[in-house]
Amino acid sequence: MDQRLFVFGLGYCATYLAEKCLAAGWQVSGTVRSADKARHLQRQGIAAHVFTGDVFTGDVFTGDVFTGDTPDQALLDDLAAAPYVLQSVGLINGQDPILPSFQEQIIARTRRWVGYLSTTVVYGDHGGAWVDETMPPSPTTARGRARLAAEAQWAALPLPLHIFRLAGIYGPGRNLLNKILAGKTETIIKPGQVFSRIHVADIAELLYASMQAPVALSGQAEIYNGADSESAPPQDVAAYAAKLLGCPPPPQVPYDQATLSPMARSFYADNKRVANAKMRALLGGDLRYPSYREGLTALHASMT
Repeated sequence: MDQRLFVFGLGYCATYLAEKCLAAGWQVSGTVRSADKARHLQRQGIAAHVFTGDVFTGDVFTGDVFTGDTPDQALLDDLAAAPYVLQSVGLINGQDPILPSFQEQIIARTRRWVGYLSTTVVYGDHGGAWVDETMPPSPTTARGRARLAAEAQWAALPLPLHIFRLAGIYGPGRNLLNKILAGKTETIIKPGQVFSRIHVADIAELLYASMQAPVALSGQAEIYNGADSESAPPQDVAAYAAKLLGCPPPPQVPYDQATLSPMARSFYADNKRVANAKMRALLGGDLRYPSYREGLTALHASMT
């Protein structure tokens, strides 16, 4: 097996996958947005190339496209050589920033596996009910509609595409424990509201397992939810995190009295439990962190 992976966007999740691949003897290359980040990853053995590609003109929803910087030849060579490709860059102004610059190069060679990191926002609001991969997407927010459109763009290409719809991501450096210690959090109370979550290490396990056993056919995307096994109200998670820290839970604020950014408010617009049976079947068992309790407990242990 030609173990070469190219990653668009070596960020939080993708770097965990890259480290796992490196440990298994893979060659990993990809893009970052700064020279400092590129140098840092290069010291770890990752061939990182600087590419921003984020100059955008026009209205988000009229079909206008990006006009970004030009990729260098070394980047294009690494992309051409990799049978495995992951797109982990988020939307910019509601648009996928990769295909306008790289579509021709991506489809120019046979790929064994192509991954696309999406989010569960595409499912929309289900009143707290369970959703799995067979559920037709019905996004209720502009963010969800834009993400579903980007999924469709990738799915229309002649690629063995694997779409990963991820729940709320947490892990080292990005978790409720850090926020509570920094005094930067409060708990928004909306009756009946639950959220699904997933530890970044379990995302890396999911992606790597899929790379080991690609099932998507060219032009027929395969979809996986990425979530742990227990959706929960935010106040339950906050109370558990505070208990680990030995401090009072964050203050609670009723949803209708909370000051929220448009992005934060969009999270509360949808209420659903994300099923993970397909993910667990691929992994051949349970997750490393099957709920927020195991995940936060491990993170707390690593802080002490």
